[in-house]
Amino acid sequence: MSTIKPEILAAAQSWLSDIFDKETRDGVQQLIDKNPAELEESFYKNTSFGTGGMRDIMGVGPNRINKYTLGKNTQGISNVLKTEFPGEELKVVIAYDCRNNSKELARVVANVFSANGIKVFLFSDLRATPVLSFAVRYLKCHCGIVLTASHNPPEYNGYKVYWQDGGQLVPPQDSIIIDEIGKLQYSEINFKANKDLIELIDSKVDDAFLEASVKNGSFNTAQESKDGLKIVFTSLHGTASTVNPQVLAKAGYKNVYTVKEQEVPNGNFPTVKSPNPEEPEALEMALKLAEEKNADIVIGTDPDGDRLGIAVRDLNNKLILLNGNQTMVVMTWFLLEQWKKQGKLNKNSFVASTIVSTPMLKNITESYGAQYHEVLTGFKWIAKMIKDNPDLDFVGGGEESFGYMVGEFVRDKDAATATLLACEIAAQMKAAGSSFYGKLLDLYTEFGLYREELISLVKKGIEGELQIKQMMIDLRENPLNEVNGEKVVLIEDYQASTTRNLLDHTEGLIDIPKSNVLIYYTEEGTKIAARPSGTEPKIKFYISVNASLNSVEEYEEVNMQLQKRIAGIKDDLKVE
Repeated sequence: MSTIKPEILAAAQSWLSDIFDKETRDGVQQLIDKNPAELEESFYKNTSFGTGGMRDIMGVGPNRINKYTLGKNTQGISNVLKTEFPGEELKVVIAYDCRNNSKELARVVANVFSANGIKVFLFSDLRATPVLSFAVRYLKCHCGIVLTASHNPPEYNGYKVYWQDGGQLVPPQDSIIIDEIGKLQYSEINFKANKDLIELIDSKVDDAFLEASVKNGSFNTAQESKDGLKIVFTSLHGTASTVNPQVLAKAGYKNVYTVKEQEVPNGNFPTVKSPNPEEPEALEMALKLAEEKNADIVIGTDPDGDRLGIAVRDLNNKLILLNGNQTMVVMTWFLLEQWKKQGKLNKNSFVASTIVSTPMLKNITESYGAQYHEVLTGFKWIAKMIKDNPDLDFVGGGEESFGYMVGEFVRDKDAATATLLACEIAAQMKAAGSSFYGKLLDLYTEFGLYREELISLVKKGIEGELQIKQMMIDLRENPLNEVNGEKVVLIEDYQASTTRNLLDHTEGLIDIPKSNVLIYYTEEGTKIAARPSGTEPKIKFYISVNASLNSVEEYEEVNMQLQKRIAGIKDDLKVE
């Protein structure tokens, strides 16, 4: 016990009171007796909301996901709902994914809402996150909750909060709710469920979502073209198995092969090291099946079914994995082209993406005469832009981290509709004698070859948090003047909301909410962004370089040159 800091021991002992159940008290006592290091990690701070809500390791203590931390969140939200919507019949909808304890934690959240007199729609079984986002508006709810930790390892779980518009929390609601939660004591949580206010929901939302997904993701693809496309799909043990194959079937795609070993939801994700479609390893089994079936496209989704990774065949018929930026530019081009053909595209049409995504998207969008808007990382900011600009028409948009949103019927990234969109593109391109990959090369030839790379440095625990903080301080206090022989010409500091031009020494203002992000631009058109993750113990560096591409035949040579530039930048940054 002597190795435990007094303030940590005091915080832990407060969890030994009768406020907490016996299982929790026993868990805390075990940490005190046998695991001082884990005790400190669990009690040194309160886990908090980030870009994707609250996400952390499951366990006892205020810095862990458990019935009390989520109960406190829910009590705080209940209090805010009553203040924000006085006199209204308050309604919330709750969903949960495949993770261990998600179902049990969803029931705890439902109990707390109902105990506060709030009507609860609780999905009777696991559902993908985009279905929850859709359900908020479909059921005319004031709020929505989904229990998920996205693609994090099995020991994690989390709590995403959605507001009336179907988008995740943004200012001012986020700070209002955080302040209210911060004022609460655990003794103030009302866990006594009012079962009369909890309604289990089954297929009525699912049917409406499927219909809307097919409507928004279909673009007059001939049935013959659909029949000519072979698709391999894997949910990586996640919730997308409950919706993506159904969307494809309803849209008329018959040659869909699922990875059976990964089809059954399982919070331990037994066949992958990480259930993250950004990781090539995660799609190994799907790629193997695709070779057996001679498939044209491979699609894998994360555990809560909002992000997707794609593999397509290159010009040599080899399956290659696309990154999020590559997928996004082809999808956006296709949507803009379809809107143009349908006569819907005008000066009020807009595409949105994030400040760390590829600059290529802006070039494509503006070539169609549509508006391009950049927001902070996280689809909640795209949803906010839709809500704040009812006079504008949202075409689609995404971010580099493998998320995409088609239209505005869902107000979060949506792997179900994006899966259908990817198949529509692949089917139409194949029927026209090209391919998804061939179209990507055509876009590179027209708009320039952009190559991006993401470097994520994992820094766990208290020490890691301090290291990340210090890295950002160093980048601000000792800014880069040159990278890989390229002169830095502009620095954007989103925490200070300022831009600094190093050529003429002028400064400007950034008119979007503050965030701990730094972006450097060089005279060669290179873009380097540094950003601590809001949901994981990581600091991320986003590198984008580009060059002209006169013809598809030049692709390999120019791509190799860009790879060398990225390698030089990584050496200079010393981030690996």
